[in-house]
Amino acid sequence: MNKPLSFKVSVIVTTYNWSHALRAVLDALVAQKTTHPFEIIVADDGSGAETAGVIRTLKNRVSIPILHIWHTNEGFRAAAIRNKAILAAEGDYIIFLDGDCIPRLNFITRHLELLEAKTFIVGNRVLLNRAFTVSALAEMLPLHRWPLWRWFMAYLKGDCNRVLPFLTQPFMCLRLKTKSRWKGAKGCNLGMWKQDLLNINGWEENFTGWGYEDSDLVIRLLRSGVQRKNGRFYIPVIHLWHPENDRTQERHNWTKLKARETDTQINAEKGLSQYAN
Repeated sequence: MNKPLSFKVSVIVTTYNWSHALRAVLDALVAQKTTHPFEIIVADDGSGAETAGVIRTLKNRVSIPILHIWHTNEGFRAAAIRNKAILAAEGDYIIFLDGDCIPRLNFITRHLELLEAKTFIVGNRVLLNRAFTVSALAEMLPLHRWPLWRWFMAYLKGDCNRVLPFLTQPFMCLRLKTKSRWKGAKGCNLGMWKQDLLNINGWEENFTGWGYEDSDLVIRLLRSGVQRKNGRFYIPVIHLWHPENDRTQERHNWTKLKARETDTQINAEKGLSQYAN
């Protein structure tokens, strides 16, 4: 695979008012086993002072660049805050991660091993149950450092929903690319070149409230000629349990997504270009 000799990575972490989870995610990013330069951008969808404090404390004790991008709380606006983070990013390659999804120590390395030109990478996740999430955060368990055998034990106790994503399948030739499959892609574990995002005008901010802004992004990426590459059995994240998001906009967003399936749109109607000077 042809990779640039020198490029920077930006990891964009979307968060809203869950500082304990964010701390666990940021600790895992800071501990990444990679020599490749990267920055962390916290895309904050309107959190309060506690979240800002967590970020400020971490910035003061590590050398990795950490940037806090914030906008006012006007409901679920993940697309908008991600767009603002993209514009602030110095990286040529961007990995999207949610503030409730803990990456393992090789998360960045694994993304970089799979990347190719005109390709985006879709990883997957392991879900934790409520009780284990509460205890893990309270005890500050280093879940990002846990070996496979500990996850097998957690699975047997019912603390997580599956363990198969942790089983690495190293044969790169089997990681087929596709030009059409958009379903199953989640914004919580998604990697792509920044230029490919710029080419489609970023995330569609007309998706507000919970639901399907990531599916819309993937559909438009595929239409623009960027292929999807499977990161399953290679790049899992650990998804902390949380109450279900407010889904009052889900049906409205689903209608928008179904319309997107049948139109020919590539560029976001309300995307990055609105912030141009």
